[in-house]
Amino acid sequence: MEIVEKRPAIKDWLREDQPREKLILHGKLSLSNTELLAILLRSGTPTLSAVDLAQKILQMASNNLHNLAQLTANDLMKIKGVGEAKALAIVSALELGRRRKAADPEKKPRIVSSRDAFEVISPCLQDINHEEFWIILLNRANRVIRTHQISQGGTAGTVADPKIVFKLAVDNLASGLILAHNHPSGETTASQADINLTQKIKEAGKLLEIQVLDHLILAGQKYFSFADEGIL
Repeated sequence: MEIVEKRPAIKDWLREDQPREKLILHGKLSLSNTELLAILLRSGTPTLSAVDLAQKILQMASNNLHNLAQLTANDLMKIKGVGEAKALAIVSALELGRRRKAADPEKKPRIVSSRDAFEVISPCLQDINHEEFWIILLNRANRVIRTHQISQGGTAGTVADPKIVFKLAVDNLASGLILAHNHPSGETTASQADINLTQKIKEAGKLLEIQVLDHLILAGQKYFSFADEGIL
């Protein structure tokens, strides 16, 4: 009579070796394809852990995820220990991955001029009677990652802390940024304080290799561009 050795269940492994715990502790990139598949399976059999079962499934697909995606639920259910629920979970997960790959990413505006920047930021700064300071964060292709309010002040002015500006830029993996604030008075002329702040932020950006591309001062439908005026 053949003696079947019972493998230890995943719950009996060291905590850091359990796929779900490993995902929580170290992130998704730390997991192998087998471990990711084991999480989908949730459980194994009396003689196989979920990881062992995942290995058998990948072997059926020649350890190729493209081949795995071509298998039907009925194909997967031919493997001992893979029932309908497990098979459908795998097929569904792979179909979600296919749809994600096929979907067009949301098109973000690309800024190539001060007018482009104005069109992006003006809705944030229209029709307010106090000053606000905003930034536009850009990727390497000069496409907008996001806009964000840095500060707001009274009718006479506002300030922007470079530390806050660049924390947001770094957190969002921005390669460049555009500064913007409004003048409720309707006057677009840059003050000396505006110029000094712009230079301070620009110099800080050089250390982080995040380029300050422009600074816009908005007043209604008018704007002043530091880049256009050659004072950036």
